[in-house]
Amino acid sequence: MKKLFQNYSYEFDKNEAKIITSFCNQVIKQMEGDKNFFSDVKAFKSIIEKLAQDPSNVKLTKDEKIRLVRQLKENVKFIKKTMDNSWIVKKWFYRTMYNQYVALLDKHFED
Repeated sequence: MKKLFQNYSYEFDKNEAKIITSFCNQVIKQMEGDKNFFSDVKAFKSIIEKLAQDPSNVKLTKDEKIRLVRQLKENVKFIKKTMDNSWIVKKWFYRTMYNQYVALLDKHFED
């Protein structure tokens, strides 16, 4: 049975907040020039502001949560594909980022 109401309040520790903030900054840099992604950029800027205020108690909107989770999942797929097709050194660089994103998705954004 599907839940009627979903809680969008999250408690991130300092490291998780730093990972999400750097991820949001990266996404903003990639999307900022294109006017089609205006709402995405706005959502990620809002997430950064909320994390800067109090990372231990962040209340995201449904839209912000959906956009963040979608981008994280797409990034995880891309990193996994890159790791599968690369040599040891590149795998070693990407593995940490991959593990952090997967842990973040599993801990906070599991559906």
